[in-house]
Amino acid sequence: MKNILLKFPRLLIGYFLYALGIVMTINAQQGLDPWGVFHQGLSFKMNITFGIAVNIVGAVIVILDFIFGERIGWGTIGNVIFIGTFIDLITSIRLVPVFDNTILSFLMMFIGMFTISLAAYFYLSAQLGAGPRDGLMIALTKRTNKPVGLVRGSLEVTALIIGYFLGGSVGWGTLIMSLVLGLFFQTTFKILHFDVKQVEHRYVDQDIAFLIQKLKPKNGTTNSKSD
Repeated sequence: MKNILLKFPRLLIGYFLYALGIVMTINAQQGLDPWGVFHQGLSFKMNITFGIAVNIVGAVIVILDFIFGERIGWGTIGNVIFIGTFIDLITSIRLVPVFDNTILSFLMMFIGMFTISLAAYFYLSAQLGAGPRDGLMIALTKRTNKPVGLVRGSLEVTALIIGYFLGGSVGWGTLIMSLVLGLFFQTTFKILHFDVKQVEHRYVDQDIAFLIQKLKPKNGTTNSKSD
């Protein structure tokens, strides 16, 4: 348990960097990634902040993951709570500028994608569960028996279409991020010598079982002597 608690700072760094990268892509004003389009459209329709929209969607997806039988990690729960909160915090203090220059805007978008990939390294290497959307992708892949690429692509296209009709921002940046963001993840992980295939996540049910085991009364207690 002590080892798990020591991993939470790594998770928080990852969440903050992820939020920072998202705000960079938003402020680049060249269009958002598919899920970002959905979050932004939802925030417009519900009159809530972008960050709250991220948290709401994440919570719904975690519930779906649980219903579909996917295991939930503390990192998954933290993803739902902190990323959207950090997005609103970064936005409120205007940490990320908005450029009128198109070249600078695209440059910030690319820096944002790198920041997101770096963030993924931090929270995935903590080994406390992946993001809610990854869990949904895995669950649907198991249930439909379709290729993971098709399932992931279908989820992103669905999020993009719904987000577009809700008023989310779609532009050249949307196309670029859809095609290039995976490459940023791959390159960043390679530079940091991080292999996601070797990650063994610890899940909430494991820790609950551990605590229950610890709280159980020990066997072999001395019975009271009869007269």
